[in-house]
Amino acid sequence: MKLLTRTVWILSFISLLTDVASEMLYPIMPIYLKSIGFSVLLIGILEGIAEATAGLSKGYFGKVSDSSGRRAPLIRMGYTLSALSKPLMAVTIFPVWIFLTRTVDRLGKGIRTGARDALLSDEATPDTKGRVFGFHRSMDTIGAVAGPSLALLYLYVYPTSYRPLFLLAFIPGVLAIGLSFFLKDSKAKPKENKATVSFFSFLQYWKTSPASYRKLVGGLLMFTLFNSSDVFLLLRIKQAGLSDTATIGVYIFYNIVYAIAAFPLGILADRIGLKKVFITGLLLFVVVYSGMTVTGVWYWYGLLFFMYGLYAAATEGISKAWISNITEKNDTATAIGTYTGFQSICTMLASTLTGWLWFRFGAGPAFTVSALMTLIVAFYLSRAMAEPWKAVG
Repeated sequence: MKLLTRTVWILSFISLLTDVASEMLYPIMPIYLKSIGFSVLLIGILEGIAEATAGLSKGYFGKVSDSSGRRAPLIRMGYTLSALSKPLMAVTIFPVWIFLTRTVDRLGKGIRTGARDALLSDEATPDTKGRVFGFHRSMDTIGAVAGPSLALLYLYVYPTSYRPLFLLAFIPGVLAIGLSFFLKDSKAKPKENKATVSFFSFLQYWKTSPASYRKLVGGLLMFTLFNSSDVFLLLRIKQAGLSDTATIGVYIFYNIVYAIAAFPLGILADRIGLKKVFITGLLLFVVVYSGMTVTGVWYWYGLLFFMYGLYAAATEGISKAWISNITEKNDTATAIGTYTGFQSICTMLASTLTGWLWFRFGAGPAFTVSALMTLIVAFYLSRAMAEPWKAVG
């Protein structure tokens, strides 16, 4: 715990509060959208477009952060946009408005992600990246436990009354904005080239990045192409007959597992290698998605979401720690932004593909395809990425 600096704590609490706001809405989002007339296919398209917006902005603003040497202003701007989008979504159920407000939320995430992760990386050494990113994910996910818990309590009192939740979610978002004013930029130096950063200039990084970066990110993106939004997992258990309360309860359980496991798995990854922990996470994903092809009772889905929490803890923060260890320090925001940018575009395709497969063939084939392709990616990374590797920067 002594390795966690003031900046890491502030960023972690900001993420916690933001996730309280976001996760109050996330488990009820597919239920709410279906209640106002959205089909499964349209939900997939909505999530895909939102993630694509986040993706492109992550790459661009990551490059802006590295070029200017500024982190805190971009972090503050990103969290502000995400907070403002919550109450706006409750204004009307007009589909174009829903698409717009969801996109604003994801744009906020895109603006802050590269700068925030670079600031976290600056607060760690190559030997402590796993635990720093793991701690941040744990705190972030505590918010993902508190948010659905509040939603569950609210829906217990006001069942099927979804829209006021979007207004309540604004409160923790405002608190997160307030905390962001305590952030200070690290001593990261801006790049000497002062030329204006074009929107797609971050794509040039792919050509100049280390070969190990391209190998790793190539594998991660292939996985993302078949890893659709968690909305489909929630739709699956809802389809199996679980109530709104049970669906949210299972999602809360998943986040509890995620929050508890992320920090210890980060410490473990620093000791035995990021690669080993990450690939183990992918294998857990294969088991979960294979299990989703079977219709079961609530405790079956509880077991699957327990393993899904371990998968998330073993991959989310670990992938960024891994990337930051094989790239130059003054390229961290660009490297992570480029990866998460392409990742969001792949998520758009994945959500659209899963929505189409589900619509055309049913849930079973959709989840089976994801499981098989993830198994291939796990094999690829085990062969393509050597370990131990030498950290850069």
